Amino acid sequence: MELIDQFFADFSSYAWGPPLVFLLIGGGLYLLILSKFLPFRYLGHAIQVLRGKYDDPNDPGQISHFQALTTALSSTIGMGNIAGVAVAISVGGPGAMFWMWISAIVGMSTKFFTSTLAIMYRGKDSAGELQGGPMYFIMEGLGKSWKPLAIMFCVFGMLGALPVVNVNQLTQAINDIVLIPNGVEVGFTTNLIIAIVLVVLTSIVMLGGLKRISSTASKMVPSMVLIYFVLVMVILISNYEVVPKYLMKMVTDAFAADYYPDGEMIGAKYYPEGESIFGGILGALIMHGIRRGAFSNEAGIGTAPLAHGAAKTDEPVREGLVAMLGPAIDTIVVCTLTALAILVTGVWETTSDNGVSLTASAFGETMPGIGPYLLMVCVFIFSVSSLFSYSYYGTKCLSFLIGADKKHYYNYVYILSIILAATTPFSMMLNLIDGVFALMAIPTMVSTIILAPKVIKEIKRYTQNNSL
Repeated sequence: MELIDQFFADFSSYAWGPPLVFLLIGGGLYLLILSKFLPFRYLGHAIQVLRGKYDDPNDPGQISHFQALTTALSSTIGMGNIAGVAVAISVGGPGAMFWMWISAIVGMSTKFFTSTLAIMYRGKDSAGELQGGPMYFIMEGLGKSWKPLAIMFCVFGMLGALPVVNVNQLTQAINDIVLIPNGVEVGFTTNLIIAIVLVVLTSIVMLGGLKRISSTASKMVPSMVLIYFVLVMVILISNYEVVPKYLMKMVTDAFAADYYPDGEMIGAKYYPEGESIFGGILGALIMHGIRRGAFSNEAGIGTAPLAHGAAKTDEPVREGLVAMLGPAIDTIVVCTLTALAILVTGVWETTSDNGVSLTASAFGETMPGIGPYLLMVCVFIFSVSSLFSYSYYGTKCLSFLIGADKKHYYNYVYILSIILAATTPFSMMLNLIDGVFALMAIPTMVSTIILAPKVIKEIKRYTQNNSL
């Protein structure tokens, strides 16, 4: 098991090397400048589209703008926001959050471009159903000679969609917050029972297809964000005197890297004190923050266009504008709330907890007794809603590879992975998904950068036609 753990750690470390970070952040900045900062100029219009002002039931597609965004958000607002932020702070301190913000700002532009392309270049699956996503805009936009890139996305997409991190952290949360404090001995049997319950819940929604997934997500996502917001506000109000201090620390410590381990294990690799990493310890902190940001909002990875490509619209730019709201909600709002809860309560310095357990400690500090249980409710909703969306992403990738009539086979692998994830160490699961996400980003970003000038033409047409 140690050898497998080491292999996945090495895999993740190499996949998330400087070239990929440059592709995600450098590529995102290029798109931001190319679009003349469009995500920020049309924020108000994006909200109008989301509210349904331009909805037309006769437009091609399967779900509304709102359902597309909530389906995409149900996958991104999950353990990346609770466990991922906790990992970022426990390793990198408050400054890691700043680099997650940078990842989100750049990610808004990336999501706009990838989701606009998902509508511009929709293709038909083997059943004749209109579909969108990176594999389709690669094939329809770049041509059949680029098919290996589309296949690469789908192969890694099926692995990346496996819910191993969500299930693993949900199991840890149930064990640490509910079972152990109540004297229940946890082990393989309890983990297996949790996995079976998750399999039953997921199957009910998952087997109903996209319509049931999007309908469930559109009800769960707004309520779960609101509940989480209220709970974190209670923590912040209770510790209001230190909130400005930590908001400032998120910015100042981003350029200091005082908390980043020096002379310790970083990922899979040991660095002696003083050894330079990507330009020094600061470079390592930047890499760490961007990696956790990408894990949280998935901008540039290619999952969101799979959901947004199914939206009912004949205006690609509209769906791109709706999609760009995702990183703002996910990373700038929800991740910042988690970070502040962990920082203002001081648990990041006083406990050795990591992942979801660190966030639970923050809730317990301000709301003794009931706090961790309230977090448990949020964690459960966040995780279960993610399970629905990821199953759809995986079936869509398999459908592209071997045909729509065989896509249901992915569900069986998906269910097995839930059981596996509940009984496997967290670091192994995190490194596996981290590495696979990195490999999904390569075909998504390369094709998006090549097709970006086509999106710019579409923006000009749309803004002229709608007098924006």
